[in-house]
Amino acid sequence: MTQDQITLFGLFAVLIAALIWGRWRHDIVAFAGLIAGVLLGLVPADQAFSGFAHPAVITVALVLVVSAGLMRTGAVHLLGRYIARPEAPVPLHLLRLGGVGAALSAVMNNVTALALLMPLDMQTARKAGRSAALTLMPLAFLTILGGMVTLIGTPPNLIVSGFRAEATGEPFGMFDFTPVGGAVALAGLAFVALIGWRLLPRRPDLDEGAEKQMREYVAELVVGEGSRAAGMTRAEIEAAADKANAGVVAVTRRGRRLYGRPEEVTADLGDILLLHAAPAALEELRVEMGLSYPDGRDADAPLIAREGQTMIETVATKQSRLIGRTARQLRLGQDYDSVLLGIIRQGRTVRAHLRDTRIQPGDILLLLVPEARAEQVVEWLHVMPLNGAEPVVKESRATFAIGLFALALIAVSFGWISMPIALGVVLVGYVLGHVLTAEEIYDHVDWPVIVLLGAMIPLGLAMETTGASDLVAGWLARATQGLPPWVAVTLLLVATMFISDVLNNNATAILAAPVGLSLAETTGTNPDTYLMAIAVGASCAFLTPIGHQNNTIVMGPGGYRFSDYWRIGLPLEIIVTAVAVPMLLITWPL
Repeated sequence: MTQDQITLFGLFAVLIAALIWGRWRHDIVAFAGLIAGVLLGLVPADQAFSGFAHPAVITVALVLVVSAGLMRTGAVHLLGRYIARPEAPVPLHLLRLGGVGAALSAVMNNVTALALLMPLDMQTARKAGRSAALTLMPLAFLTILGGMVTLIGTPPNLIVSGFRAEATGEPFGMFDFTPVGGAVALAGLAFVALIGWRLLPRRPDLDEGAEKQMREYVAELVVGEGSRAAGMTRAEIEAAADKANAGVVAVTRRGRRLYGRPEEVTADLGDILLLHAAPAALEELRVEMGLSYPDGRDADAPLIAREGQTMIETVATKQSRLIGRTARQLRLGQDYDSVLLGIIRQGRTVRAHLRDTRIQPGDILLLLVPEARAEQVVEWLHVMPLNGAEPVVKESRATFAIGLFALALIAVSFGWISMPIALGVVLVGYVLGHVLTAEEIYDHVDWPVIVLLGAMIPLGLAMETTGASDLVAGWLARATQGLPPWVAVTLLLVATMFISDVLNNNATAILAAPVGLSLAETTGTNPDTYLMAIAVGASCAFLTPIGHQNNTIVMGPGGYRFSDYWRIGLPLEIIVTAVAVPMLLITWPL
């Protein structure tokens, strides 16, 4: 073992320990490791930042932005609503919602897929009268499994494809991962939906934090042209509102409430629905029924937005321009294209005459503002924003967004253009087509992940330049000498899987890929088999909450403990290994 190899292994040991410890952010640890690698002479100074130009890094960033565009149109959320039924038993619910989550993860970032479906899963659990903890972890696992099906489903697939391109001159294709990844995902779906969720412990504390308390407002929605609410009775509207976790306070026409039995009161164009709901539920109902927000000027005029809109919750301070004045007096609609949607005063919801209510210090205001000018409106009003913003879905752009993305996937699958270029075309199209604004592009990139990848790739390449990957491959070859070649594949897959349980899956793929290539060269076997095994192993991190972002995301809302993950995760990883190894040998024979 050379001095450089000893130094590199020592550096990796320190990095892995720091990442497991979790005291510092993973991107800072990785970047510090890169700088240390340069100072120690392991990474040439002129190649220190070459990782940031790696196609895998660019593709990951583009996938995140394109996923945000699909989410912004509301198409994915509407799809999920149609397959989630509170009356369905847990296994059927997981087969439906988990199947959709796995399918979405195959074509978009799996973290985004979970973020889209998690609120729906929690809402379904609340309506069904059960704990969301029974389904949140299984849903997280299924979105991870679905990412293994295609090239863009998860970053480890992109990383091993990049290593293959450097080694052979040809990256993996869009659907090269499908035979193995699809078989593993289907086996995982069957296990998690039918058996896995039952292995979670039944504890009262699992219900704690399972539902985020959200403020509810009484807000107005307009029955405009093309709305499905036109011609519906109040009883039918109430049934639809109940599915979105909203309540109908009143139906008004030309400033007057309509009275009568719910089965007899019928909504018409221009009517106002007075609804009691949280911002997210209000937006869900608006999209579902084709309603419009009021424009803040005329009582029954729908808002015709010229740009993206977002809902923000704010608190009126003593210095606010609104104090002692009404929204109508401030000309919010005329001057700022903004609408006051709801008011909560001293814990009680203001239920009528919102635009003519004088604002008092401490009032919580729900404002609908143009996205590009949200900070300007908040600053001008001298109000204090609360929590995050709730973007308004651009449902009119859903067909365009999905169609452009589908065309890009078709172009990649036929080999007409590369994945980064195809996603770049989609991104430009989303900006020109007003799906996303130029500012939103940068907001949706997970910069810590980008820094992690960009910093770790040169260190992973140092495994090759120092001969460390050949050394580890030699150890594995000697350990499996005299045994069938598939034993080495299995050993590499299991080792990668366990490392990924305690280390970021992207970093794991970067570290393991050179070892797999060297092992293939040492044994004279097919390198694709080992790279595919690494892709599967790096993605299957189910034993801990730190192995994958999706595991971490559900820990708080589900009220899980660290020790809860292995109950489902250990048998799931055994099933993954049992299914993946035979499929690898069939699809990518040694």
